[in-house]
Amino acid sequence: MTDLDADALIAIRRGLHQIPELALHETRTHDYLMAKIQSWQSSWMTIKGVPEVPTAIMVRLAGTDPRRTIGYRTDIDALPVTEATGLPFASTIPGQMHACGHDVHMAVALGILQHFAANQPRDNMLFFFQPAEEEDYGGYRVYQAGAFTGEWQPDEFFAIHDNPALPAGQLATRQGTLFAGTTEIYLTLRGLSGHAAYPQRAKDSLVAAAAFIMQVQTIVSRNVDPLRGGVVTIGSLHAGTVPNIIPGEAKLSGTIRAFRQADIEMMQQRVRDIANGVAATYGVEADLKLIQGGYMPVENAPEQTADMMDFMAADPDTDFAEAEPAMTGEDFGFLTQKFPGTMAWLGVNDPEHTLHSDKLSPDEASIKPGVAAFIRFFNHRMQ
Repeated sequence: MTDLDADALIAIRRGLHQIPELALHETRTHDYLMAKIQSWQSSWMTIKGVPEVPTAIMVRLAGTDPRRTIGYRTDIDALPVTEATGLPFASTIPGQMHACGHDVHMAVALGILQHFAANQPRDNMLFFFQPAEEEDYGGYRVYQAGAFTGEWQPDEFFAIHDNPALPAGQLATRQGTLFAGTTEIYLTLRGLSGHAAYPQRAKDSLVAAAAFIMQVQTIVSRNVDPLRGGVVTIGSLHAGTVPNIIPGEAKLSGTIRAFRQADIEMMQQRVRDIANGVAATYGVEADLKLIQGGYMPVENAPEQTADMMDFMAADPDTDFAEAEPAMTGEDFGFLTQKFPGTMAWLGVNDPEHTLHSDKLSPDEASIKPGVAAFIRFFNHRMQ
């Protein structure tokens, strides 16, 4: 069996692009992937599911002379975005789109898997097709279900994320933290509604919300080392309906991001302190939820990352660059807390559009170079 060529990989990507599905509902995607994987069945391949996360797929390839188990993870879910690319293979599911390039990720993973399904690796390999990256922390769920135990436990994990700002097919990574960890903020402030003419008879949730928004802006500037950085953004505020009624309830949501888990935990505590302080100051009740789940910083492991960077920088067939850290969040970070791992950017050359854009259109010329580079790297790793 020969490796999948560029046209075959593009056809896979387009097939997946047309059936985007949201976190934990990736049933058609699961079936598409299973059909491909099963068509490459070999004597050294074992496939298993995860009952607690039924759209997850795990594939194990037994090595000829194994010294380790090399893991490779791809995400499979999409976003609640209405596609506006106008492409002939655009999403067929209203209001859902692979606007973060997970269709590219899956095509790369399948290309790598197909090669080693046809050419038995020396080391054991584990391919993890993970649901729920965008939300609901699929990596964490599968780990908590006990899926990575026994012969299914990887000694190291690798993954990619597409990057529209980089040239098609270029791979880029770095030592240390590549992506930030994140925490989602959900705050409801409950006061007492009243007539705008009689503010003394109300407890204004909107004024309290405004105070909260202003105060959280000091968390990073006055608590985080400027050389490390961080972000607290409130992206949503809903309160009131008409001009002359003081709203009794305000709902806010936002995000915390930082490169170190210790900084994230400190920022979480400051958000709690400010919410409680605002509640006391303005006489309202604060119902705060902070949700991190598995979205921890993606911390590249020193040994595996050094080997990848050295190999790809020296490989004449790989376009490689050293990356800068990014405030992008990725739940592969949870797996890098449990297993030594490395994530790399894969350039997809769409600089006019960002990840999550309804017009994101990755350059499909990136897929085959990404597959080929990782096949070469894994063969090197197994020497």
